[in-house]
Amino acid sequence: MKIKIFGGLLVAMIVITSMAEAQTRTPVINHRHRMQERRINQGVRSHELTRNEARHLRSRERNIARDRRMARADGRVTSSERRHLRREENRTSRAIYRHKHNYRVR
Repeated sequence: MKIKIFGGLLVAMIVITSMAEAQTRTPVINHRHRMQERRINQGVRSHELTRNEARHLRSRERNIARDRRMARADGRVTSSERRHLRREENRTSRAIYRHKHNYRVR
């Protein structure tokens, strides 16, 4: 009997913990952040981005990372917070493209 109670409590703890973690996870945003950092680094290596352009784009990425941390701080990332983060990522992605294709060289 004690084993069943203990097992039930253990399962309940695992379920509650995974539910709490699932509310703060942002895998799509994390993946996009890594990919955009790679695009910026590749642009610097290929001389498509100037030093100032890369600095500007990296500061935008830092702002998005800060916003993501603030969204996670209360333990839940709401749909409006996700929408805001996704919009900022889209804007930064377009900025990376524009800066890489404006034919300025380092």
